[in-house]
Amino acid sequence: MELSLVGIFFVGVDRGNLGIMVNAGIAFAITHVPAVIERDYHIPMDAGLTLWITTAVFLHAVGTLGPYQNVWWWDHVTHALSASLVAAVGYATVRALDAHYDDVYLPPRFMFVFILMFVVAFGVIWEVVEFGISGLAVVLGAKTVLTQYGLGDTMLDLMFNTVGGLITAIWGTAYLSDVVGALTERLDGQMQGAEYERQDD
Repeated sequence: MELSLVGIFFVGVDRGNLGIMVNAGIAFAITHVPAVIERDYHIPMDAGLTLWITTAVFLHAVGTLGPYQNVWWWDHVTHALSASLVAAVGYATVRALDAHYDDVYLPPRFMFVFILMFVVAFGVIWEVVEFGISGLAVVLGAKTVLTQYGLGDTMLDLMFNTVGGLITAIWGTAYLSDVVGALTERLDGQMQGAEYERQDD
């Protein structure tokens, strides 16, 4: 997938298409994030999680070559997959905070609702960003790197974002237990470090 992203970038160069180049470049950079997280922060990123992340950005980059315009379901799949990743990040972070702080308790039902609300909120922010970038490109007379297709498309995007959140809420959380455990240990370690510093002072 990384080699394909490099190829997509050069397709963008050949076509003189900034949108393809930017999306392929960012996607390529994101494919290295799991390795950096595991190496520098000791958060376990197994093959399944890495494939989850890489597939999401890979399909998005491929979509800029034409499938977003020519394949009716492409945008829906990429939104659902990307939203499931956003939901996973929100879930892992909040669960780690829940496990770390003794005075915080988040019931399972709340976590389910939180994942959905987190995804919807992030999706709204993303749609506003898309609208702003598209509008700025029109004002500047430049090609946009993100395309806004109208209100109907925005509503469909938000609906499939919710589908992605549901996928994570129902099935994805089982695959995030190692990540949650590592984040909790890191928070515990930071807390202990802070206590040692106060004692030294």
